[in-house]
Amino acid sequence: MLTFFCELEAGPLQALFATPGVVEDVAALEAGVSLGLVDLGPERAQVVQRLNRVGIPVTAWLLLPTEQGYWFHAGNVEQATARYEAFLAWSREHGLTWEGVGLDIEPDIRELRRWMEGGWRQLGEILPRLVQGRRVQDAREAYSRLMTRIRADGYRVDTYQFPVIVDERESRSSLVQRLSGVLDLRADREVLMLYTSFLRPYGPAVLWSYAPGCQSVAVGVTGGGVEFPGVFNARPLDWSEFSRDLRLAVRWTHDLHVFSLEGCVRQGFLRRLRTFDWDAPVDPPVTAARRVDSLRRAARLLLRASARVLR
Repeated sequence: MLTFFCELEAGPLQALFATPGVVEDVAALEAGVSLGLVDLGPERAQVVQRLNRVGIPVTAWLLLPTEQGYWFHAGNVEQATARYEAFLAWSREHGLTWEGVGLDIEPDIRELRRWMEGGWRQLGEILPRLVQGRRVQDAREAYSRLMTRIRADGYRVDTYQFPVIVDERESRSSLVQRLSGVLDLRADREVLMLYTSFLRPYGPAVLWSYAPGCQSVAVGVTGGGVEFPGVFNARPLDWSEFSRDLRLAVRWTHDLHVFSLEGCVRQGFLRRLRTFDWDAPVDPPVTAARRVDSLRRAARLLLRASARVLR
């Protein structure tokens, strides 16, 4: 199954789904939409209502205001819980139906921007967290309670994770979580964000290394998303790269996410997917992936060592 991420403000969101053929193409693909809840306004509710009417599964991708970190992490569990409560009230008010709830686990967007702008000067902000193991444990427990609540309300829980969380988990480490604020959470479906557009020319090898064993793989980026002007700008995937990533990922799982719907529409990919040949030949980057595997083994050694030191 394909699920398209969509992360737009209210006006562009309405314009996207008013574009002729978009809803019809998504429905024909029997795809779903993970809709970024940038706001909880009536315009966004109208889009969800339309998707509900035509039977397109919609996942509520919960997001926070930028001043609260935008994505979910160890430092904003209270705000995340409050956002879920607000989401429930908004959904009841507008009679919205959801396939599940998605928790996007990433560092605080404000810290990420400061890091990208200030580089190593930000080390003084994050290094003290090395001895704050309790912070990670408390946040995990709080998010686990939130996820239990979401399930009790009848929703599947998805998490959107960076691939390094797999190495952290296998190493029984908390180093990455302490430093970045990301969290290893046990969701009903974990989606690994394997965006090759950010990792050129090594992206396909990273995808091929991490995809085995994944519940769901997210490919991209075809366009859109959060921007970091003047700091980090990656060219969106073209059709050749996008089709390659889809064919590589489907070798390991048929549960695929695409970032983003708006990027696919802008580049004309959506209609092409209706006749896409999933079985066309693709050359797996086996040799390059072995190098990635070697780097991951070295990283896991470091993570395991950190687990013995950091308590």
